[in-house]
Amino acid sequence: MAEKKARFKAKIDLKDLLDAGCHFGHQAQRWNPLMDSYLYGVRDGVHIFDLAKTKANLEKALDFVYETTLNGGQIIFVGTKRQAQAIIKEEAQRANMPFISERWMGGLVTNWDHVKKSIKKLKDLKEKKKTGELSSQYTKRENVLIDREIARLERFFGGLVGLNRLPVSIFVVDVKKENAAVREAGNKNIAIVGIVDSNSNPTPIDWPIPANDDAVGSIKLIVSLVAEAAKQGQEVYNKKNVK
Repeated sequence: MAEKKARFKAKIDLKDLLDAGCHFGHQAQRWNPLMDSYLYGVRDGVHIFDLAKTKANLEKALDFVYETTLNGGQIIFVGTKRQAQAIIKEEAQRANMPFISERWMGGLVTNWDHVKKSIKKLKDLKEKKKTGELSSQYTKRENVLIDREIARLERFFGGLVGLNRLPVSIFVVDVKKENAAVREAGNKNIAIVGIVDSNSNPTPIDWPIPANDDAVGSIKLIVSLVAEAAKQGQEVYNKKNVK
């Protein structure tokens, strides 16, 4: 008998998606024809998403996220556009998941061994700074340079300090803007969950969520649901693996 697939229990109302502005796509002339099956039509020159399909795809994506963390996997939350940065950081931290809100560093997953060293360096420097070891060993000028190095590493790798191995998946806000992350993840066969707007190509995305990727309300609603699925899955995993 086949094992029953894990499901994330969340109530998603079409009205919530509507109120958040998830239904608005881009100007009709800026669309990607590959998104046609997710669209309801055009209103005032703007594409409108079929929210029934948005809801169905979102539920599938949430089930995948829940199952991933339920099995101990990690998901990098990626959102570097201005209106997504604070949301990605806040929700990823709530779910205890790694995140990138500044810039995707080229080679992050394709050159993981090098990136892992940078993350370790940041963790070591922060720990030594906290204990006062750096202050006692180096001059004032040297400590200023070390602080700058910590700030640089924090900017690019601060959200990844809890990542100790390659992620099982990445979750992306605006797959068109984050094309470097999408391309790298695809090259490493890392599953991609992404908010896909009407001007984007859904083909490389394993779990596309067709919705507005510009409106703060839309981003907040979807990212918070993904974070909650990750959080709940991780909590079940932790309970099962407590020694």
